[in-house]
Amino acid sequence: MGNLLRGRLGILLVGLIGLAVYWFSNQQEVPFTGRSQFNTMSIEDSVRLGAQSYVQILQQEGGNVLCSRAARSCDINERELVRTVNEIGARLQVAAVQLEEELLSQGYSFTPVASEFEWTYNVVASNQPNAFCLPGGYVAVYTGILDITGNYDGQVNMADIDDVDKLAVVMGHEIGHALAHHGAERMSQQQIVQMGSLAVGLGMGDMSAAQRQGVMQAFGMAAQGGILKFSREHETEADKIGLDLLVRACFDPREAPELWERMGEQGGGQRPPEWMSTHPASETRAENFRRWMPDAIAEYNRRCDGNIR
Repeated sequence: MGNLLRGRLGILLVGLIGLAVYWFSNQQEVPFTGRSQFNTMSIEDSVRLGAQSYVQILQQEGGNVLCSRAARSCDINERELVRTVNEIGARLQVAAVQLEEELLSQGYSFTPVASEFEWTYNVVASNQPNAFCLPGGYVAVYTGILDITGNYDGQVNMADIDDVDKLAVVMGHEIGHALAHHGAERMSQQQIVQMGSLAVGLGMGDMSAAQRQGVMQAFGMAAQGGILKFSREHETEADKIGLDLLVRACFDPREAPELWERMGEQGGGQRPPEWMSTHPASETRAENFRRWMPDAIAEYNRRCDGNIR
């Protein structure tokens, strides 16, 4: 029994040491926030997967992609909506290039991507309140989010794009995910979880089936808790990057806290506890924006000849 125990623990120890070396040898700094990020995926592979996923999503949406080749219609209102989303995106992508150039000039060492992305914007007719930006700059906005970012009267119509600042908050946040390589980081985390599961499995030796199941369940719960924590960090990081893009593109940053308050009201405000969620609570996000707001307003006034408070 002693030999079995030592052998089992030896295998597990070697596996965990290997994982630790792999983890620390693949750390890189996120220049926008200074956070250390575990990432094993190249930018090229990440962008390639982003492009493939984008094509698949748009194909699945088919005629719901407004004013696309497959679109069922493209009336004057739909063209205006697509044009508005593209104009917001164009301003934010210029801001992204500027932000990366500023960080490089400050001495940060990283590979800039904003000037290399194949920025693409599409609008999808859907009740889903969603938007995303995949690696490579592939953006989609779902019409279901427009009332939340618009006049918030319970229906989606053209009046929702009379004031586009809140929509810019959402799009800036999604672009922030792509700039910080959050997708590649999540895939890298899933990879190391799989490797850890293998190491734990090899180290369990002759444990009974019930013991193995208990150990793997404990490992799975710990891994899931870690992934949820990183996911919430990603959301907060994308919020901050998005705010930086917002002021550089001269959209009003003061719209951000109210947007997330509205988001918190969706679904009747019912949601799991923050520690069990992939996203910070909307109240937390709104409070973060209020904490960041003085610097954001100062930067907006400096760059945009503004006089807001």
